[in-house]
Amino acid sequence: MNLRDLVYGLYSRRVERRLDVAQGPKHIGVILDGNRRWAKAAGSTTEQGHQAGADKIAEMLGWCEETGVEVVTLWLLSTDNFDRPSDELVPLLGIIEDAVTGLAETGRWRVHHVGTMDLLPQRTQTVLKEAEQTTRTVGGLLVNVAVGYGGRQEIADAVRSLLHEHAGRGTTIEDLAEILDVEHISEHLYTRGQPDPDLVIRTSGEQRLSGFMLWQSAHSEYYFCEVFWPAFRKVDFLRALRDYAARHRRYGA
Repeated sequence: MNLRDLVYGLYSRRVERRLDVAQGPKHIGVILDGNRRWAKAAGSTTEQGHQAGADKIAEMLGWCEETGVEVVTLWLLSTDNFDRPSDELVPLLGIIEDAVTGLAETGRWRVHHVGTMDLLPQRTQTVLKEAEQTTRTVGGLLVNVAVGYGGRQEIADAVRSLLHEHAGRGTTIEDLAEILDVEHISEHLYTRGQPDPDLVIRTSGEQRLSGFMLWQSAHSEYYFCEVFWPAFRKVDFLRALRDYAARHRRYGA
């Protein structure tokens, strides 16, 4: 261990001791950004950057367990990512499949897919379904893996599901328009039945949501971290929690 690691370790423990876990977020959304830029800076390949990012996930989930977080939503692949060249997308999907399988095999976390299955290759669909099935009774941290996810797509899918449900009941469009409210939409989101995220973290220095949980994050707090995702440290995570705890959440009041 070098001097820098020692200093960070001491600082991390100091921040952690001063955190009031009871006041911390229960649902955290994470935009895992910066894998490619980390790889470029490190002289590595893009695939190595994505693998380094995947390797960071379990470590971060451990930090969440230690600090009382109950739900984590990880944005692993957006609908926009399908526009990437196949020589990058195919290895990335394989890395995601291995990462999701690894999370399920630990037996520590309940895995739930959020996103559009239809856009994904059959193998990826199978991996996601099996991970969700094998962990459905696990009582630990709920981990939403956002694969093939887009916020606008989620809202469109929710409305489509709502319309199909009411059409099956024989409800007319006019009758539905009379009763429709925000709860009707919420009940058809990918995260239905879950609390909305209290805190959304984005790594890599970008300060935008890029369509992440557009509906659910209406009252979320945001924390933008300069570090690239593969280099995200426990001290960075604790700083995000400290920043969250210092804010006064008014929910528009």
